[in-house]
Amino acid sequence: MTFSTTAEDTRRELDDLLTSLRRLREDVAADGAEIVRGFGPDVAASGFAPAAENLAHYLALRRRDLSALQARLAALGLSSLGRSEAKVLAALDAIIATLRRLCGEADAAYPPPAAMRAGEEAILAARDLIFGAVPATPRAVVMVTLPSEAASDAALVRRLMESGMGCARINCAHDDADAWRRMIANIRAVEAELKRSCRVLMDIAGPKCRIEQLRAPEKLRLFRGDRFAFVTRLDPQTRGPVAVRPSFPQVVGQLAPGAEVWINDGKIGARVVGQRPDGVELEVFSARAKGERLKLEKGLNFPTTDLRLPPLTPKDFTDLDTVAELADLVGFSFVQEPSDVELLQDHLAARRGDRPRQALVLKIETPLAVRNLPRLIVKSAAHHPTAVMIARGDLAVELGFARLSEMQEEILWLCEAAHVPVIWATQVLDQFIKDGAPSRAETTDAAMAQRAECVMLNKGAYLAEAVTFLRDVLARMDRHHSKKFARFTPLRAWG
Repeated sequence: MTFSTTAEDTRRELDDLLTSLRRLREDVAADGAEIVRGFGPDVAASGFAPAAENLAHYLALRRRDLSALQARLAALGLSSLGRSEAKVLAALDAIIATLRRLCGEADAAYPPPAAMRAGEEAILAARDLIFGAVPATPRAVVMVTLPSEAASDAALVRRLMESGMGCARINCAHDDADAWRRMIANIRAVEAELKRSCRVLMDIAGPKCRIEQLRAPEKLRLFRGDRFAFVTRLDPQTRGPVAVRPSFPQVVGQLAPGAEVWINDGKIGARVVGQRPDGVELEVFSARAKGERLKLEKGLNFPTTDLRLPPLTPKDFTDLDTVAELADLVGFSFVQEPSDVELLQDHLAARRGDRPRQALVLKIETPLAVRNLPRLIVKSAAHHPTAVMIARGDLAVELGFARLSEMQEEILWLCEAAHVPVIWATQVLDQFIKDGAPSRAETTDAAMAQRAECVMLNKGAYLAEAVTFLRDVLARMDRHHSKKFARFTPLRAWG
C-alpha cells in the first residue's frame, strides 16, 4: 500500500501547524509570566532572573500534552521540541520561523545563535562556578564521598585526586569537626602539590531517621513474616523481643496501622500490624530470601506517612559553625519546603559575615521535595549558586523503585530548564567500589549519569580505581550525548 500527500494537503498542514505553534507560544509566554510573578520579587532582582523565566516557560510548556503536535512536526522533518529545556521560547521561535518560511515568508527571522546557545552556556558556567573549571572531557565532575581514613591518610586523598576526583564530599552524619578539618587540610595540601582544584561539599545530616538503639541477637536476620517492635524507649541490655528505637522517637506515635517502614535503603520493608504500650509492632513483608541484617545507624524511611520533622536538627546547628567556615558547597539533606531553604540561608549568612556566599546543594529525597522542586530552586538560586542532587537512595524508597527512573529523568529536565547543575548520586558503581569489578547493570547506570554535571561515588576499598573507570565511561559517552542531544560522531565498531 502506498500513501501520497498533495501539495495542497501539505500547505494546509503547514498553515495549521504555524497557527498552533503561534498560539502555543503566546500561551506559554503568558502562563510563564504568571508563574514568574508567583516566584516573588526577590527573584526579579537577582542574577537568576533569566533562568527563573526559562524555568517558568518550561513549567508552562509541560503542563500541556504536546505528543500529537510533536508527531506532526516530526512527520515534516521539523524539530519536535524534544531538546527545548534550556531555551523554551527560543526553540518555539525557531520552529515558528521555519514554518513561516515554508508558508512563503522568505525573510522570516530566526532567533540569533547566541539565544539558542544561552541556556547550555549558562549551565556550563554554573557548573564551573560551583565545581571549578572542568577539563574538556569528561564534562561531568566526579565527586567522591571521603571515608574516615581521609582525615589521617594524605596518600589516600592524593590517590583520589590523581585518579580524577574533582569534588570531595564530607558527610557530616559521620566523624566530627576535628576529622573534617584534617580531611580538608589534606585536600588543600594535595591541591597545592598537584596544582589542581578540588572543591569540598560538606553535607549536613538533616533529619535523617536512623536506627539509634537496637535490641536483637547478634547477626540476627529478618525474613518475610518476622515481627519486631518499633518503640520510643529502649534498654538494649534488657531481655525481650527484637526492638528498634529510631533517632527521632516522635515518629513512632505518627505511625498508623498499615503504615510502611523501610530500612537500609529499602532492603527491609515492614508494615505496622499492631499497637504496643511503648510503640507499634511491625511485620516484615519485603526482604531477600536469605534474610536481611538489622544494624545500628541504618536509615529508616516512612513513605506512607507524612512526617513533619524539623529541617535542621540541634546537631546541624552545631555543625554549621564548621561548615560555614570551611565548605565550598553546603549539602542540604531532606530539604522539602522553600522555608527550609530560607532557614539555612539565614544561618549561613549569620556565620559567614562578609565572605562570599557558598554554593547550596539541594538533596531531593522525598515526594514533597519533588513537588516543591521549582520553588526550592528559585528560593536557593536567587541568593546562592545552586545545584540539585538526585539522592536516589532515599528517593527510590520514598517514591517506589518503579518510579525512580522516570523521576530522575524529570529532575534532569527541570534542572536543565532552570540552568542548574545536577549531581547524580547513590550506588553509582557500588559493586566496583566494594569488590573491584563492575556489574553490567551499574556500568550502564554510570553511562546514563553522563547527562548530569556531576556524578557521586560512595566510599569503598576500590574507590580510586572506580574514579578512573567512571571518568573513562563518562568520556566515552561524551562522544555520543550532550544532555538529550545525540551527537552523530563517526561509529567505528562496524568498520
